[in-house]
Amino acid sequence: MSDALTLPAETRERAGKGASRALRREGRVPAVIYGGGEEPTPIHVEAKELRRQLGTGHFMNSIVMVEVGGKPIRTLPKDVAFHPVTDLPLHVDFFRLAKDAKIEVQIPVVFVNEEASPGLKKGGVLNVVRHELDLVCESDKIPDEIQVDVTGLEVGDSIHISTVALPAGSVSAITDRDFTIATIVAPSALKSQDDGAAEEETATTEAAEDTADEEEGEDSGE
Repeated sequence: MSDALTLPAETRERAGKGASRALRREGRVPAVIYGGGEEPTPIHVEAKELRRQLGTGHFMNSIVMVEVGGKPIRTLPKDVAFHPVTDLPLHVDFFRLAKDAKIEVQIPVVFVNEEASPGLKKGGVLNVVRHELDLVCESDKIPDEIQVDVTGLEVGDSIHISTVALPAGSVSAITDRDFTIATIVAPSALKSQDDGAAEEETATTEAAEDTADEEEGEDSGE
């Protein structure tokens, strides 16, 4: 996994909407550290540094060492609230990690050796069903990505979770089925799927419009 990120923080003396808004005007973002059998710790972090770390693309799957009063606290980001218009971070939840903790995370899937797939070389298309995998990982062994090798796969072949070699310390969070990650399909089959989805979407839209028109007529007394 990537090296742990470090995020300086300060404790929050006051809670509430007014205090949070005041912090944001000062370029800070309210946050909280919870879990680990301890009381929640309200903190605030520098907005600029938080945005920089969010921009790395792997913030939510990284261990973040939150430094509060010179003491590092090992955490995993669990939720970031964003402003609906400006998309700026408004609040962050950090989960405090015990040394031997296991946590559920979503890890991106990367497909490799596509040039070694006969099906793709013949014009087949890689139809990705899951771009991320839900994994339970040891907190100090969170992978950056899961590589899926498509060497030797033909049109019609499917890739299931059972065929993927997960790294040590990681297991699938979904255990009740051998779910599909991707398939190799003929271009015509993919087009048929897209056409079917488009037809279904059109029908749904028309039905919604008809319902709205009927309700508008009832409201107007027609």
